[in-house]
Amino acid sequence: MIRNILKKGIFAKTSRDILNSKVETIRNLLEDTDVIPTNYRGSVTFTKPVEQSATEGIAAALTYVCATKALSNKATPEKTCITLDRSKCILCGRCRDTAPDLIVIGNKFNPPVKSKPEMIVSSNAQAQLAQKSVEETRIELKTRLQRTLGRSLAVREVDSGSCNGCEVEVTALNNPYYDIERFGIYFVASPRHADVLLVTGPSSRNMEIALQRTYKATPEPKIVIAVGTCACSGGIFGDTYATTGGIDKVVPVDVYVSGCPPRPQALLSGLLLAVDKLPSKA
Repeated sequence: MIRNILKKGIFAKTSRDILNSKVETIRNLLEDTDVIPTNYRGSVTFTKPVEQSATEGIAAALTYVCATKALSNKATPEKTCITLDRSKCILCGRCRDTAPDLIVIGNKFNPPVKSKPEMIVSSNAQAQLAQKSVEETRIELKTRLQRTLGRSLAVREVDSGSCNGCEVEVTALNNPYYDIERFGIYFVASPRHADVLLVTGPSSRNMEIALQRTYKATPEPKIVIAVGTCACSGGIFGDTYATTGGIDKVVPVDVYVSGCPPRPQALLSGLLLAVDKLPSKA
C-alpha cells in the first residue's frame, strides 16, 4: 500500500524541496533586539540611595536574609550605605522581597570585570548596566580575535565542583541558537591546546590539585575566566572544609563573570574581555 502511495506522488516532496521552501521554523536570534525574557534574574540593583531615617532596620533585615552575605551595611556616623558584592550574589530574590522599594532584580546581566573590587556596588552610587546584543558581540569578537591572535580562540572548560548549572549555559554556546564557532571560538579537549580556561564551581578540595595542574599545562599566554558566582567567591557553597571559596585562591583569575548561572551572552562578553587581556600577556 505504501508503495502505491509513493507511486502516485502523494509524498513526492524531497528534503531539497522542503529546504528550498524558505519557511522559517524558528525565530532568528540575530534579528531580535531583546531576546532576554523579562522575568529572567540577571542582576540586583538599587533603585535609589538609602535614606538615613530608615537605614538601620533595612540594613539589618537585608544582611539577615541574604543567604551568601552579599549584602552588608557600611554605616558611619555621617551616613549609612548598603553595599552589594556581586561576586557572592546568587540572585535568590530574598532582598527584593524584603525591600521592594530599594532593590529591584532586572533581566540585564552583570558585566564581566577584571578584578573583584569592581563587583562591589553601593546603594548610594547606582551603576547602569549596558548590554550589547549578540550580533554586536560577534562583530567585536571576530575583529579583536583577528587583530590579537590572527586565528581562532581555543577554550578549555573545567568543572571544579559546580552544581552543573553553569555547565548548561556553557553547553548552550555550542547549540545552533548561539553557535559560538561562528565567532571563531572552539572548545578543545586538552588544556595544552587552549588559550582560555573557563572554570566553573567553587573548586572543591578534591579538584584543587587537578585545577592547578590544568593551569600549569595551559601554554602562555593564557587567560582564566571564573564562570558563575561559585567560581568568583564560593557562592552558596561558601568557604568551607570541602571548598576553597572561589578559584582565585587556587589559580590566578583574569576575568570574573558573575551570575547564578550567567547566561550565554554574559559568557560571550567575558570572552570578549579576555581577548583584550591577551596582548598584555603575550
